[in-house]
Parts: sequence; structure tokens; C-alpha cells
Amino acid sequence: MNAYFRPLVQTGPARPDDALPLAGGVCWFTHVEALHRDGPSEIRPASTLGDDMRARLTAPRRPICGLSMDTPRLMGILNVTPDSFSDGGAFDGFAPALRHALGMAEAGADILDIGGESTRPGAREIPVAVEISRTEPVIRAVASQITTPISIDTRKETVARAAHAAGAALVNDVAGLTFDPLLAPFCAAQGLPVCIMHAQGDPETMQDDPRYDDVLLDVYDWLSDRVGALEGLGIPRDRIIVDPGIGFGKALEHNLALLNGISLFHGLGCPILLGASRKGFIGRLGRAPEAADRAPGSIAVALAAVAQGVQILRVHDVSETAQALALWRAVTQGQP
Repeated sequence: MNAYFRPLVQTGPARPDDALPLAGGVCWFTHVEALHRDGPSEIRPASTLGDDMRARLTAPRRPICGLSMDTPRLMGILNVTPDSFSDGGAFDGFAPALRHALGMAEAGADILDIGGESTRPGAREIPVAVEISRTEPVIRAVASQITTPISIDTRKETVARAAHAAGAALVNDVAGLTFDPLLAPFCAAQGLPVCIMHAQGDPETMQDDPRYDDVLLDVYDWLSDRVGALEGLGIPRDRIIVDPGIGFGKALEHNLALLNGISLFHGLGCPILLGASRKGFIGRLGRAPEAADRAPGSIAVALAAVAQGVQILRVHDVSETAQALALWRAVTQGQP
């Protein structure tokens, strides 16, 4: 039986001598869960791993946009759209968008992710010119005032090109660089790191009836195939971030399975990004119908992911999440 290996991640100072480091960070593991499509899972000592998988699970991740990946990083979300699910268009406009971007950087955001096209469930594609008009001026203004790296959240090469010229240093694509065939070659030519996200379907239809054979393994295989394809197009693995795509073509049980098993994705040898902030399942489980009231639930999910070694948290509530992370570090590492 072919196996997938999920490290059983731990933190803290009580670390056995034979423990392996997880992706060069503060987390470690001594055992893995071997998952199979055609049989039950089993727990195995990490010493039984093959050389290639052992290397992928343990090797330090290369810096992204100059940021080391040995400590959790915060990506602050800025939706420059009139119809965002999370903020209702509060930052649709140059002045409020710029203020919010600068405020998130001051609050502790390591990266600012700026997007001009809503990808909420049911959203329709917008014209390229509109997307550029929303994002390019804000990116240019932010880049002229602070050095915090900027990510462009887009599926389109023309938008990414304009954003890069304005100062964006990373491309975050909810379609995993499958929507626009020109986007991956552009990122390769410019040496840009990319974040590839899994989504089943497009935003307009993705929540109609999502189905999987095994959501954890299906998403892993899709991301693995995309990483391999992008390597073939000239984007090296150490410039690729992977995102399992919480809420993008996923029912509640799919989201929970991915969050529970998210350490599996370390086997891809890439930094992992989690974008669960204020998502609908948090509102449902946390009894918070309004997106703006979901910070506590979002932070709970974020800390659970960090405890599994996730390197990047894409969040709306930067100040609150930064405070929670500071306390998590102090408690798990025994020092401020």
C-alpha cells in the first residue's frame, strides 16, 4: 500500500534525543501517522521514514520575501473590494485601504495580502481593468511608505504584472496558477515566490456540492501535482507556498479534516499557509453569524495550526492574532 506520512507534531522542551525537527522550526516529532487510501492508518517511528520523505519533513524552509520560515508569520488581509464577505467593503477605496494596510503592518503583519476581486462563495469574475484599478494604486502607495512585503491576491497575469511593477513581491493565487496559463511563466521569469491554493471549482459554484474520496489525501495529491508542474515551468519548490484552501469547495467536515491533519502537507517540502480567518465554518461552530465577530474562533484555529508547524497565517485580525502568537511562543518555549 502506498502511504502518506503525517508527522505527529509536538512542541516544548521535553524533547527526546531521537526527535526530528519539523521543517527547521520549533516543532518536532518522533512518530508519523502512515495514511493509506486502501487500508487503515498506522503509527510508525519517524526513524522508519525513507530518506526523501525524512528530508522533506525536516529540512528548514528557505526564506520567503526575506522572511525566515522558522517562526510563524502573519499575512494581513486587505480586500479592496465592495463585496468582501469579511468586512462588507469597508476598505473599498484608496484612503481607507491605505490606512488599513499601514495599520496592519504596525500591528505586526509580516506580509500584506492585497486583493481586488472577491472570491467568496458565489462571487463572479470581474474585468482585469477593474481589478488593477483597485489594487495597483494601493500597492504603490504602501510600497512607497513601508518595507513590509506585499502579496497580490489574484488569478490573473496582467493583474500580477501591474502589482509587481507597483511593488508586490509575491503572488497568491486561489486557483493554484491554473486559471491563467500566463501567470506561472510570468512568476518564473520574475523570480517571484507564489502561494498555490487548492479549490474545488470556481468561486461562483464551489460550495454547491463539494465531494471527495478522501479530502486530506485528495488535496495533498492535487498540491503535489501542482508543485511538480510549477517546478517544470521554472518555479523552484523553495519559492512555493502551499495552502489547502479552507472553505474553497469544502463542506464543514472537509474543513475539519484538513485542519486536523494539516501537518501532512509538510511532506510537500514547502511552507504551509492557512487561510481560515473569519470563514463560515467558524461562524457556524462558534455561533457567530457576523464575520466581524469571529476573531476568537479564528485565533483558536490559527493556534491549533501553528501547533502543527504551519508557517504562515492569513488573517483579518492582525493585532489580536499577534498577541495570541506571542503568548503561544512564551508558553510552549518557556520564555518571552
